[in-house]
Amino acid sequence: MTADALIALLPIMVVAGAAIVVMLAIAVRRNYRLTVILTLLGLVTALATLPLAAERAPLAATELMRIDRYALFFIGLVLATGVAVTLLCYDYFAKREEQKEEIYILLLTTLLGGAVLAASSHFASFFLGLETLSVSLFAMIAYPIKERLPLEAGIKYMTLSGAASAFLLFGMALIYAEVGVLSFAELGRLSATADFQPSVLIGIVMIIVGLGFKLSLVPFHLWTPDVYQGAPAPVTALLSTVSKSAIFALLLRYFVVSGSYSYESLSAVLTFIAVASILVGNLLALLQDNVKRILAYSSIAHLGYVVVALITGRVLGSAFAVEAVAFYLVAYVVSTLGAFGVVAVLSVGGDEAETLAAYQGLFWRNPGLASIFTASLLSLAGIPLTVGFVGKFYVFSSGVNADLWLLVWTVVIGSGVGLYYYLRIVLAMMKSADGVATAAVPAAPAPLVGCLTLTVLVALLLWLGVYPGAFMEMLQSLSKTLS
Repeated sequence: MTADALIALLPIMVVAGAAIVVMLAIAVRRNYRLTVILTLLGLVTALATLPLAAERAPLAATELMRIDRYALFFIGLVLATGVAVTLLCYDYFAKREEQKEEIYILLLTTLLGGAVLAASSHFASFFLGLETLSVSLFAMIAYPIKERLPLEAGIKYMTLSGAASAFLLFGMALIYAEVGVLSFAELGRLSATADFQPSVLIGIVMIIVGLGFKLSLVPFHLWTPDVYQGAPAPVTALLSTVSKSAIFALLLRYFVVSGSYSYESLSAVLTFIAVASILVGNLLALLQDNVKRILAYSSIAHLGYVVVALITGRVLGSAFAVEAVAFYLVAYVVSTLGAFGVVAVLSVGGDEAETLAAYQGLFWRNPGLASIFTASLLSLAGIPLTVGFVGKFYVFSSGVNADLWLLVWTVVIGSGVGLYYYLRIVLAMMKSADGVATAAVPAAPAPLVGCLTLTVLVALLLWLGVYPGAFMEMLQSLSKTLS
């Protein structure tokens, strides 16, 4: 291990160290505010080390992880998301009866798993990062142990995640049995010079099945609405953003580096998954009256859009796929954090604000939160002047340029259907409980930390929607570094 390798790994090492520091601090003296401060200090310090790591990139820090600008970008996205979720957790758990401090240890280990996934270039680190992330999420989902729904959601996620891990390991075993290597780069070099047996393709499909569960893709999506509804709102925000972005970063690196784009039949499998996820996610969202379940089915559809961008890489080249996937994931993360953040803020000190009835008249009770929620929903719908519109435009244009017209029309139809259920929530916020708009009344008090976090998110959502040029240029340079 060289000094350069240690510096390149600093963001990951700082997050791991922060988890240890927080654990020791809790063991010495329980102090909720101190725990939150230590968590934020750890995450901000890890973010501050990203430029130092970038100076050493690209670098194979170990045989298992490659630190390049692609990895550092997604590590930064994971850590920034962690900061936002930490701030949303602060008010949400402050008045809860259970011991609150341990949730931040689990949050840090979840982010650690996501960071490892973003830098993984080997099946071993792939699996270790995924399990670190998943096992931490089990406990976070079921953290309010005195409540039935979180426990039920935690058990469902744990059971099905175990089955998904079995598929992953079986797929890796089939590939290793045929090829004899676990490194993505070695697999890519061998695939360029040799014809593999069908067992390799079967192994890749089994890996996609395992990751399909983690990404909530159809037909592996059935757990998603129940778990999203049962988990505490800030944990749902973490589950729907960090796990999805980190796993997709790993999947894209695997496809590009290992040569999996060369399998034509694999594109057919991914096309089916993308079409099914977009249509099923959007259509089932129409039937829901629970906001968390609506957003759960929405996330299924959005990950289908990302799969479309992944597929186009086979035709347009990996650079365009990286650019489209990275931008869409950023748009999805910012918009989803804003949406679930409003749910978390409205759930402080009481029951989860998850039914449509809980949002009726919100524009008159708290116009600030209602405006933030509306902006987040419109971004998820892909309305112009939001980052969601630019992300969806990336996916649409990539499908057109690749002549994948089935996927293009599926994106168009799915976006049209999605607009209906997003506007349904917006209209509910404009009506009072009896369905008639009322005169403005004094806003209900809302937690300061959560509201400031949401304000930053919505400002970012609008800024990237109106002035995306600088960010696009950065992604164009980023797309050339994946290896």
